[in-house]
Amino acid sequence: MTLSTTKTLLTFEDYIAYDDGTENRYELVDGDLVKMPPPIMEHFLIAKFLEQALDTEIKRLQCPWLCFRESGVRTGLRKSRITDVSVVTLDQAQELKGRSVVFSTSPLLVIEVVSPDSVTRDYRYKRTEYAALEIPEYWIVDPLESKVTVLVFNEGLYDETVFVGDQSLVSPTFPELVLIVEQILAAGNLP
Repeated sequence: MTLSTTKTLLTFEDYIAYDDGTENRYELVDGDLVKMPPPIMEHFLIAKFLEQALDTEIKRLQCPWLCFRESGVRTGLRKSRITDVSVVTLDQAQELKGRSVVFSTSPLLVIEVVSPDSVTRDYRYKRTEYAALEIPEYWIVDPLESKVTVLVFNEGLYDETVFVGDQSLVSPTFPELVLIVEQILAAGNLP
């Protein structure tokens, strides 16, 4: 006799309502909950530095934008990712008042900081999903390889520019922002 089990796939709505009573963070990948490990210290510090730098630039430019750390973005029918840093419009944020911070529309910019367990996810899966969502700009900050890749959406694909060392990033979303790769990566070091 063969025993069969049926696995129930979660809908996006199930995911938004899901609460297991813990502080665990999950992404929704093809209807399955995937537990995300807490970030390592270097990862956390780099994301914090970038959030603060972008907050400062948004304020300086007086843009109606907000910068978030660890917000969600719906990337498909049964898919949702947790971004390390994202920039959205004030209108997008207001749509979520009183609800979970998982955006169903494309952020202006998403940043992922690579950790040893996220290399394939950040470079391959998220890149594909963010392109399908037509997110205009996606940065992959990689302290493991000492580089930052800036991807700019263009005609269905991302154009890629890699920055290293003392190079300043070039960002279409923040054209006046001065961020040097070494400075970003050094933010991951404790004083």
